[in-house]
This record gives sequence, C-alpha cells and structure tokens, in this order.
Amino acid sequence: DEIELKRLATARGLLLMGPDCGTASIGGAPLGFANAVRRGPIGVVGSSGTGLQEVTSLIHRLGGGVSHALGTGSRDLYEEVGGATFLAAVDALAADPETQVLVAVAKPGAPGVQARVLERLAASGKPTVVYFLGGARVGDRPGILEAHDLEHAARCAVALAAGERPPGPAPSDESEAWARQIVAGLSPGQVAVRGLFAGGTLAQELSAAVVGGLQGAGVHRVDDVADDASTGGAPGEVLRVGPHRVLDLGDDAYTQGRPHPLIDPRLRNAELVAQAATGEVALFAIDVILGTGSHPDPAEALRPAINSAREAAQARGARLEILASLCGTDQDAQGYERQRAGLEAAGVRVARSSSMAAAVAARVAALLAEGSR
Repeated sequence: DEIELKRLATARGLLLMGPDCGTASIGGAPLGFANAVRRGPIGVVGSSGTGLQEVTSLIHRLGGGVSHALGTGSRDLYEEVGGATFLAAVDALAADPETQVLVAVAKPGAPGVQARVLERLAASGKPTVVYFLGGARVGDRPGILEAHDLEHAARCAVALAAGERPPGPAPSDESEAWARQIVAGLSPGQVAVRGLFAGGTLAQELSAAVVGGLQGAGVHRVDDVADDASTGGAPGEVLRVGPHRVLDLGDDAYTQGRPHPLIDPRLRNAELVAQAATGEVALFAIDVILGTGSHPDPAEALRPAINSAREAAQARGARLEILASLCGTDQDAQGYERQRAGLEAAGVRVARSSSMAAAVAARVAALLAEGSR
C-alpha cells in the first residue's frame, strides 16, 4: 500500500509523508508531533519523527532557525519503497529559496537507497549535513558533511547557516564525569543499563552508543538487535546485550489500540516501576519529548512512577538513577525550562541532548563491564 501510494504521489508531484510518520513542520506550521521552533534557513528531512524533533529543537536552542522539516516515514529508505518521499523532499528543499542548508536524518535503510539519497543531496548545490544511524558512509562527496550524532548534526547545520566552520563532535569530559557519578556507590547487583523510549531513533542512537562503549571496554560479543524476531525478546526491543536492554515503546506493537507513549505515559511508567523492582538496573535512560500532540505535562506525569520506582529499588538495596534527554524548546506549550526543573526536582539527571544521554549511558555500560572483570 505504501509503495502504491507513494507512486501515486510522485506522479502527481506531491509529498506523501508516511505511513509511520508523525512529524513535520511546513513553513512553521506543525503537523502531528512537532516542536515550536523559529523560522530560518535550515531545511530538515528525515525518516525519523523523533530524530526530526530532536534536531529541529537543538537548532532552535542553538540560536538557528528552520525553514521546513519533512518526515518521510520510517520505511521510506527500505529497498522496496526506494526512498520515494526522501528524494522528493530533498528536491523540494533544494528548490526552496528560503532553505540555504540541508540536514538529512535517517534510521537504517537499504545501502543502495541511501547511496541514491546521498547522490541527490550532493546534486542539490546546498551545504548538507547527514546523520544516517548505522547507515552508509558519506565518503568523498563535496558539500556533504557527515555528523557524528544528532547533536553534532544540529551544531554543524547552525554553523554552516551562519557561514562558520562546522565544529567537531562534543568533547567527552562531561559525559565521563556524569557516568562516573552514576556508577559510584551502586550496589553490587546493579549491573544493567535499561532504555525506555517513546522515540525510535533516540532508542537506536542510545543502543548504538552502548554497543560501541562495550566494544571499547573489550566486550566483543554483542547482540545488537534490529527487532525482537531475531532474539525472542520483547516487542520493540532494539538492544539486547548481556543485562542491557533498550525498548522502543513507540513501536507499532505498543501503539495498536492505545495512544502513543508521547500522549499517554502509563505503559512506560509501569515498565519503569517493574524493572526498578528487580534491583539490577544501574541506569534508566528515557526520552521526554515536548511539543504539539505530546502530553501537556510529561514531567508531572512521570513523577508518581519515579517515586514508586525509587521505593521499589530501595526495597532491593538499590539506588534509582534516571537519565533523561529532554526534546523541546522554550516556545513549546509545556515549557522546556519548566519541564527540566520538574524532572530535576524528581531526582532525574537531564542531559543537554539525546546524544549526550547516549554517550553517558554507553560509558556507564562500559564502566560496569570493566568493574565486573
């Protein structure tokens, strides 16, 4: 059905954003889940809804602005679909006089389709930043910069739009310090990093970082899963390695017949309390996403579950540690700073970006592995 619909859209010169696409901002008008960001010269296209939200929010918080953000649907870069909407969106942004810099964000797709997208981006004639999670490398393509993570993509785009030299990846000093603070004083049974995510790309970003951290710590056998079918794990499980797990609770398996966790946090709240009660979790990593369509006060909605999880962990002699990436802006109705204050008042550590949260979680997993040998 998706292939047929996208062929029809192409024939009519239209963009079909989706299926499985919940985010877009057209000329500042939000569609679905989206954040309030200032207008500007940066155009973003992505096969990732929460990836688009994270990058556009970071661009705003870094002082930049967004012309349009176009979501393609998470399966658009599959071989069968062929990148139909991604390619059309790149063409639209390339032809848009307001858009001076392009950003492309994608979940893993077929290498051949990713290569076609990169060729189209290179032909756009506009400076471009690319972050393909687990995907094809950019290689030697003039005008295209490969970002290290979502935060780096936003920083590079803002720099290019300002006519400045793009920065390198963020230094690891702060992430290292946070990881060591988290690990210090854990009980011997606290050995696991657990991710409970509403956003699929943010879950995959953290999972990839944890795998890299474990490999860097000398743990060479990892089972980095793409879906539960290969492991017999839980639906939406994007990481299973040793005691570490990452769940994408926005997966289709969890949203059929019930609201998305961005709207209704009860499923994640219950999972947080249940896993804390095992006493084995050293760090919970979560995402909190603001904007249109999302819960009106996600920090307050989390608070009762955090309190219950803390009591459950303490009953097993464990300490509750929660690390949140907070996606949003000061212009969102929920209020970025108000949500940050609410989370921190509940004892949650709030990272400046999903990429920093992923780096901290990866380092915690590595320190736990090093301490177990």
